[in-house]
This record gives sequence, structure tokens and C-alpha cells, in this order.
Amino acid sequence: MNTHTVRTTCPSPLGELLLTGEECGGRFTLTSLSLPGRRGTPAVRAEDRDDRAFAEVRRQLDAYFDGRLTRFSLPLAPVGTPFQLRVWQALEDIPYGRTTSYGDLAARLGVPRAEIRAVGQALGANPLLLVRPCHRVIGADGSMRGYAAGVERKVWLLTHEGALQPALV
Repeated sequence: MNTHTVRTTCPSPLGELLLTGEECGGRFTLTSLSLPGRRGTPAVRAEDRDDRAFAEVRRQLDAYFDGRLTRFSLPLAPVGTPFQLRVWQALEDIPYGRTTSYGDLAARLGVPRAEIRAVGQALGANPLLLVRPCHRVIGADGSMRGYAAGVERKVWLLTHEGALQPALV
């Protein structure tokens, strides 16, 4: 069977999201969710656009941003190395409204302390932002380390989820 790549965009409080998926024999899987500012994000071409294929993704994203959804349940098909896939899968074990450190995540994965950087690199390559919540991984000292869509969006997401207190202005 032929697999066809489809894309759409979706408004969000963080800006316009880019959704990419694969359709094959009437089945749909989400392969990528990118936030504005992420390098290497492809444009949506008219011939690849299919808003209907993403109806469930959009429904769950709306519920997440409205505070009614704390865990996504979507068919996923991210592309990565076996190590990256293992790191991305482990992200689903970090509860909504909680954070973990890079070191703690590495320890749970059995990654030696000297190789924590590899965990950070895998997180930076996560193609399913929000759905696989790499924004919940922070520095051991509580600092907001890199995020593919910008640290300010990481802070927004963690505040939205209640893991950070809103900043007083």
C-alpha cells in the first residue's frame, strides 16, 4: 500500500502548529508536531494539506490547551534511532504538571551519567512536541534548559500544566 504524507496547521496559544502525518489504507498516524520557531520545519504545500486527517489531533490539542486533557492518545509514528525512540517513549511516563531532570531521565533509561548529553540531544530531536512532553525535562537545579521551540514556550507550557507558578509582574 502507498503511504501518503499529509500536513496541516493548527492555531494554538503558542502560535501556529505544524502537524505532519502519514495516511496508508485509510489509517492515519501522526509523525510530527512542530511549534513556531523550530528550525527545519517544512512548509505546508496545498497538495499535501489535509485538514480532515487531523481532526482527532486537533480535538485533543484543543482539549489540552483548554486544560481538559492531560495525556494524548493518538496513533504515533515518529522516525528516529532506536535510542531516540526509547528516550521519546520514556517521556510519556512524566506526569502532566510534573517535571524531571535530564539526569533522572537518563538514570531511568540506564544511561551512564557521562552520557547524559545524548539524552538531551535525543530530546532536542523529538518530532512530537507536546504529545511526547520533552518540555517537562529541566535542569537538575530547576533551570529551563533548551527547548526546540524556545525556552519561553517551555516556560509557558509548564506554567499551563501547573508545574511552574505564574511569574508575578
